[in-house]
Amino acid sequence: MTLTPGTRQSGPTPPRQGLYDPAFEHDACGVAFVATLSGRPSHSIVAQGLEALRNLDHRGATGADPRTGDGAGILMQVPDAFLRAEAGFDLPRAGAYAVGNAFLPTEACAAETARATIEKIADEENLQVLGWRTVPTDDTSLSDVTRANMPFFQQLFVAAKGQPMQGLALERRAYCLRRRAQHEAGVYFASLSCRTLVYKGMLTTDQLPAFFPDLRDERIESAIALVHSRFSTNTFPSWPLAHPYRYIAHNGEINTVRGNANWMTAREARFEAEAFGDDIRKIRPIINPNG
Repeated sequence: MTLTPGTRQSGPTPPRQGLYDPAFEHDACGVAFVATLSGRPSHSIVAQGLEALRNLDHRGATGADPRTGDGAGILMQVPDAFLRAEAGFDLPRAGAYAVGNAFLPTEACAAETARATIEKIADEENLQVLGWRTVPTDDTSLSDVTRANMPFFQQLFVAAKGQPMQGLALERRAYCLRRRAQHEAGVYFASLSCRTLVYKGMLTTDQLPAFFPDLRDERIESAIALVHSRFSTNTFPSWPLAHPYRYIAHNGEINTVRGNANWMTAREARFEAEAFGDDIRKIRPIINPNG
């Protein structure tokens, strides 16, 4: 089976064909975690996380062109001082706003339409859009395949309307916004949180800090760093399918994935949560049927 460059981003896996069946794919990745017992954020934790990621290069995979990575990423605490200096607009106190990297269309008109849809959804979720920040990127280390599938990266900043809100209450509103943005605007967010921020992509371990200059800035500080190097035997490489996700990363095989997905789907109609109320319906489907 031959994959052309243009097919890699069209979906997580090719359709079933010949002897190939995507149901029998498996995973084997690399993951590392760095934290400080003091709880004090610093750039050294981020740098150590990126060093650990580079040391996991052997647990990731590349295409025929070694510059085409299966995926790499880092999860850290929201670097408030850095974002406050770089956003270009006023931000509420730390913890009272949510921020996340959006994977927007590269075509300007489509990106504007997507942003307008997301802002409308935010308003419906009682969230105020504080602004958008274009994330600096450097694609010189990427292959043509990776570059051809690359989205346009912008950070969305939102806060609760009216009375300031933070913690889990703000996380829940941001969660509904993120899920609706993916369903209704077709925009993937690597994360959208008042506590953590994810940088990731269809990259090698070395390419991650090279592609996102933010990660090399001394003002980027965190007390934790979760990094992941992907070996995409479960689903084909794409920018959204790089790890880590918003809370977890895994490096093992999930052989019961079909059964787990079916059980989740069967139970979705019965989901209820006091914290979400009627909003629980907005986050379905929980499991991406194409993932």
